[in-house]
Amino acid sequence: MIHLREITKSYQIGDEMVDILQSIDLTIENGESLAIMGPSGSGKSTLMNIIGCLDRPTNGTYQLDGEDISQYSEVELAKIRNRSIGFVFQQFHLLPRLTALKNVELPMIYSGLNKKERMAKAERALIKVGLEDRMEQLPSLLSGGQKQRVAIARALVNEPKLILADEPTGALDTKTSENIMELFTQLNKEGTTIVTVTHEPEIAAYASRRILVRDGIIVENERQVGRR
Repeated sequence: MIHLREITKSYQIGDEMVDILQSIDLTIENGESLAIMGPSGSGKSTLMNIIGCLDRPTNGTYQLDGEDISQYSEVELAKIRNRSIGFVFQQFHLLPRLTALKNVELPMIYSGLNKKERMAKAERALIKVGLEDRMEQLPSLLSGGQKQRVAIARALVNEPKLILADEPTGALDTKTSENIMELFTQLNKEGTTIVTVTHEPEIAAYASRRILVRDGIIVENERQVGRR
């Protein structure tokens, strides 16, 4: 599904060019569950941004489903994000004046579906994450766990092959975090590829494989025994 080869990412900071990622080689198979770990400033979020087509590498190749997208334009990358990738973030990023249903509908507005079809798909996504009784609620009336479930429903609604979750439980208590990760586990069992960026070993333990990024380099890449 995803093949990164010799990926580097550099930024100009003042007069100096700073390397954030250095010669990253990584393959993520269809249906895999991968955890990306690393200390602050290690490059793990930059790596996630490249995998999610939110940023382009300075050098190297990124093949997605056999197609080299390394030098795609912003418009082309936006189409890939909308069609193939769902995003879940720590702070939910829900629009406060829209109901849960309307928030989930948003990714479909540019997909060509009519209003009735969009609403039907949004309803099914919310039912899938267990929020059939919260569809008309505004985010301010939802708990943290419910907000994250809305965000997951929004990520799922276009039926992406890949979900990228950036610290998805960082704002949640332990029990709610477990519930959210069990939901990701179920989605993975149904065939969705899940990539989670986290600094918490307990969250990484839900993945079948873990990589550790340090100073822009993958220093560990291991299958996990005893996956939850």
